[in-house]
Amino acid sequence: MVSMERPEAEPAAQNDSPRPRAVIATGTGRYADPWHPYPATSERIAAALRADGWDVAVDHDVDHALAALDGVDLLVVNAGDPWREGASELERRADPHAEAGLRSAIARGIGLIGVHAALSSLRDYAAWREAIGGEWAPGVSWHPPIGDARVRVVDPDHPVSEWMPHLDVFDERYSDLVVDDAVRVLAVHDVEGAEHPAVWIKEEPTRAVVSSLGHDERAYDAPEHVALLQRAARWAARG
Repeated sequence: MVSMERPEAEPAAQNDSPRPRAVIATGTGRYADPWHPYPATSERIAAALRADGWDVAVDHDVDHALAALDGVDLLVVNAGDPWREGASELERRADPHAEAGLRSAIARGIGLIGVHAALSSLRDYAAWREAIGGEWAPGVSWHPPIGDARVRVVDPDHPVSEWMPHLDVFDERYSDLVVDDAVRVLAVHDVEGAEHPAVWIKEEPTRAVVSSLGHDERAYDAPEHVALLQRAARWAARG
């Protein structure tokens, strides 16, 4: 039964489910913004994973999702920047239960996927930034107007990107992201003659896949993008 205290969150699957379990932490409240329809895109992500055999719960309370990862194989973060409007020092403090839950899940090897604005999310949780290997840096990162974009696979030898020469999507092209040297870039896009990482993986401290794609529902109309997410989930969770 859904708790009356958190009516916005779907009930999590039972622990005895034979299917792998995924939780999608969705941007609402301080993790929402005026530009991204997080609930709608999370439903598209959930549909892609369910079609590939996952038991998926969409949690509309990001901090609650982080605190409730026991028995979960994959965490997908589809949420925005909680510091976007100049949060106070008090508001920037991590929820201790969420921080402990995330660190514990990473330590046991949960798979992680960060999509689009997740690169600017969970700023209160240092473990997230360490695990995903990159971020949107205010004043540095930017994007041209949303539109048709080609994302080129530059590493076709990884299970997430193999047999996929490119993705054609309608999306924003996040540019000049801060990306750590420790990541393995799988796909890039080009803006004004410069090449920018668009999809990458990191294997320590756990398996993580980052995709800068996914601004709104139109990005998920591309079958190649859906396939990329399904492969990312399998690889990240060692499925």
